[in-house]
Amino acid sequence: MPNNTKPIHKTILFALFTIVTILGILVIITPAAIFPDASWGFQVLRSMQMGGSFNILTKPDQQNIALNSTEFISWWSPGQYLVPYLFKALLGLNTGQAAAVTTALCQILGLTGFYLFFKKAGFTPIISALSLLVIICQQAFFTPYIFYIGGETLLFAFAGWFLYGCLVFDKPDWKLVLFVLLSGWIGFICKSSFIWIYFAGLLFIWLQVSKGLKGIKSWILKGFWVGVPAAISVAVIVLAYLSKGVNPSSGSNGIDISLKTLAFPIASPILSGFSVDDLVNGFIFHNDSPILSPTWAISIILLLAVLSAVLIYAICAYVPNKNYRSILILVYGVSLIFFSSAFMRKLDISYEARHFRIVGLLIIPGTLYLFSRYKLVCQLIFGLAILFIAFFTVEFYLKGYYGLKNLTAYGTSGVGQQFIDQQSLNYIKLLDDKHKDAIFVFFSPDLGLEIRHNRVITLPELNKDINIDFNEYLHKGHAGPLYILMPSYYIGIRANVILKSFPGYKGFSLKELSDNYVLYFATEAR
Repeated sequence: MPNNTKPIHKTILFALFTIVTILGILVIITPAAIFPDASWGFQVLRSMQMGGSFNILTKPDQQNIALNSTEFISWWSPGQYLVPYLFKALLGLNTGQAAAVTTALCQILGLTGFYLFFKKAGFTPIISALSLLVIICQQAFFTPYIFYIGGETLLFAFAGWFLYGCLVFDKPDWKLVLFVLLSGWIGFICKSSFIWIYFAGLLFIWLQVSKGLKGIKSWILKGFWVGVPAAISVAVIVLAYLSKGVNPSSGSNGIDISLKTLAFPIASPILSGFSVDDLVNGFIFHNDSPILSPTWAISIILLLAVLSAVLIYAICAYVPNKNYRSILILVYGVSLIFFSSAFMRKLDISYEARHFRIVGLLIIPGTLYLFSRYKLVCQLIFGLAILFIAFFTVEFYLKGYYGLKNLTAYGTSGVGQQFIDQQSLNYIKLLDDKHKDAIFVFFSPDLGLEIRHNRVITLPELNKDINIDFNEYLHKGHAGPLYILMPSYYIGIRANVILKSFPGYKGFSLKELSDNYVLYFATEAR
């Protein structure tokens, strides 16, 4: 009698992809809010759609706001807005819907790519499927359904396929050359930090194509198959993009040789692979109120660094597949060099585990393989730890989705607006439709996406002690009506600082748009 029972890994995969499809549908119905980095990308797209050149941000000039200044934005990769724009152009969607479609497709592509990579790296279908389950339990996987984060979502979609390609294209021929050349460009378009992952992957390919050779000359000759297309790929990226503007590697802000600069990258496997950094609202960098004091934070990071090093050693000692071990060591090693040097040079890269997500994803099947060798009690403890992570991840998603559904404002862009309420946003839309020569001033780049007919100035948010560089805020000259949206708690000294930043205007009036937001406006020149 035939056995019609599906293998368990197929059941797991079906369940996971069903969940991800449902999440994708929900985010399309209720588009996510947006992280500032991606907001700036869409600001660039807005400038391009209003007649600007590729990747150029057009804004009022600080020396005379009657004129415009332009800036080539090379701080972030262009894929975060180009991919959604493709869906906008093809399907007639607004920005929020296009970003939602991008997220939905990227999550499915990413899971598929990593599943194929895990299997190609020597893991059984059941461990590969369970690895996807652990990935889905991470808060980093659910974040894009609440906040569109652009490059990291695109990188997740591509990274697994790139690593899979590193295992497949292991012979020096034209297919390898094409893979090396194109993967550099595609990965960079997804996210600029792909470069360090690219370097680690190319080192692995070089080792593969040179395996068995003797003599440095033979290794160098084989290296040309990888090095030449890689050099061309990187040269085009640098000349056509990075050299045209400011980016995180443009200059050092000093030297920092504290423990965290090395300990944080060493601890990255556990910090990113099991959502530890997310669970405490960040050990060092905080998007919300910190849970731990700095002393406790650095102490735990040091402990996690030791545990991560032990975990990497154990995986390399017991996982049988050499290719997996090699890729893991190379990716982890390159990440240590890249990020430790960046942190020591105080480059503008935050201490967030999301930057190390590829390291965290890579250790998951190896960790599962290790625990499959242990006694049932150890497996149960590990399973409970994953359930613990999943509980807080689901809680994060439910709270976030409730906020999007019931508390978030939506305008013409379709993006969930976190820093304005619906009543205030409706009034801003009326003003935008009424004028063609006005300037709107906001304190968040996502709000500028709601302005279709006028120009926008985005100022940094004021901190509590108003310890600012006034030159960042100062905008001289006069050019039509000026509308400045502020939180209501800015009324007073904060508002006075902002109004003084526009010395070309006088006679500001105040309008309360709601309980939480006010609008200062003026038309007369000083």
